[in-house]
Amino acid sequence: MATSALARERTTVSPLASITTRINWRVLASALALLIIFLGLFAYVQYGTNALAGTDGYYHIKMGYLIRQEGIKVDFPWLPMTTLWNADSFYDHHLLYHIYLAIFAAVDPGVDGGLALTQSAKIASIIMPALAFLVIWWLLRSQKVPWASLWALGLFAVSEAFLYRMSMPRVQSASLLVLALGLHWLLQKRYRLLLPLGFAYVWLYNAFPLLLVIAGVYVVATLMLERRFVWQALAYPIIGMALGIVINPYLPQDVSFLIGHLLPKLGDIQTKVGNEWYPYKTWTLVENSGFALAAFVLGIVALGWREKRMDKATLISLTMTVLFGYMLFKSRRFVEYFPPFTLIFTALAVSPIVKGWLKSNGGRKRPYLHYLLPLAMLLILAFPLYSSLTDARAALGRSKPADQYAEAALWLRANADPGAMIFQTDWDDFTRIFFYNTDVIYLAGLDPTYLELYDADLYNEWVDITKGRVEAPGQIIRDRFQGEYVFSDLKHGKFMNQVEDDPYLEEVYRDDYAVIFAVTN
Repeated sequence: MATSALARERTTVSPLASITTRINWRVLASALALLIIFLGLFAYVQYGTNALAGTDGYYHIKMGYLIRQEGIKVDFPWLPMTTLWNADSFYDHHLLYHIYLAIFAAVDPGVDGGLALTQSAKIASIIMPALAFLVIWWLLRSQKVPWASLWALGLFAVSEAFLYRMSMPRVQSASLLVLALGLHWLLQKRYRLLLPLGFAYVWLYNAFPLLLVIAGVYVVATLMLERRFVWQALAYPIIGMALGIVINPYLPQDVSFLIGHLLPKLGDIQTKVGNEWYPYKTWTLVENSGFALAAFVLGIVALGWREKRMDKATLISLTMTVLFGYMLFKSRRFVEYFPPFTLIFTALAVSPIVKGWLKSNGGRKRPYLHYLLPLAMLLILAFPLYSSLTDARAALGRSKPADQYAEAALWLRANADPGAMIFQTDWDDFTRIFFYNTDVIYLAGLDPTYLELYDADLYNEWVDITKGRVEAPGQIIRDRFQGEYVFSDLKHGKFMNQVEDDPYLEEVYRDDYAVIFAVTN
């Protein structure tokens, strides 16, 4: 009896010990080393400037700060003269990303001129894309791609425009992480995990249907190659997304926003919006993503070289690369997806060829190639890595100063009454002023389309005033727009000429970047 009990005691393994034995410490060390490298390279790009990449990041990090102060559902009174951004219709379609930013956003910009909040955004914008790249490495490693770490490093080589957008304090890096994770779980047949992923994607980004696109491509590829209809691959993300829409602090505004935000973007864009909605010129695309295009050609050549038919993972990644390529030719914002999916496709397409090289005809290994091939990969990557990283850093270095409107916005914060309407001459100045001052409200911001949809005549009148087509516009600004202050950069020369002797506008502030007029009675 004692011997039997002792035997049972020896064979009993604690849960912690069981988990520990399953951990592949070598893989964990590789993941950690890669993450450190990715963080370092993104930091190199990010700190090419003290500013943030683009303009929308100032809005996003401030939303993170507001969530930290007020909770996950922030009331949004700041753009009352728009259809989708007013207090009754507002839906935070980047909610989960703003919650992520809230982890870092601890300091009010009024305390230090926005320095801490800007640095918080930069740190968050280093960590998130590094994690996305790590997931892509995990995907490639799981597909038995030789030297997956080097392929993942190649993500820094494919496109400087891609690195620039990954470095923005915006949701696209998190979106790439979700899509790569979704593809990985599909290929691993872990369909149930797509339910919480679909739920999270709805809260993260209004581009969540992209996960369904990948799932649909997976279903079709499985049907073609294996003659099986894998309904679970679609059912679980659909259920997750439906739950994400219904179990949402912004219901029913989330439904109306998703419809209203996308419809104005379909077809030709008439209202001038951000540059990201317009396509690249062909040569510009070649210049900023030429290595991605070259990688795609290499992948196609590899498909012709292979003796076996295309496997499912390669077919799916090729299809997604073509789809994202088409979307990129329609709008430059999709440069955040085409280069990484091109690299995934090329890695999967080349992998069987490389595995064949590593063995002789008799099936024996060729040890020397295990050293020469990764060395050759590093040599091939050297120039694209240097070029893309330095060009991306230089692109960030051309950003407008982080504190460009700090003094002007803080002057408004100190002098304007709470709730005062600010008439801006540029809609995209909103994000930088909002970053410093949420005590007032604004005429336009984030997207001018929704001011036009709110009142087309009012929108056209605003455009005419800002372009200097209206003489002495002060009274109109007061009566039609309820403006109490006018905020303008110094580049609106024609507007400045029209307001020079306007009795209803009094200049109350000016610096090297901006001028503020008080609207008088």
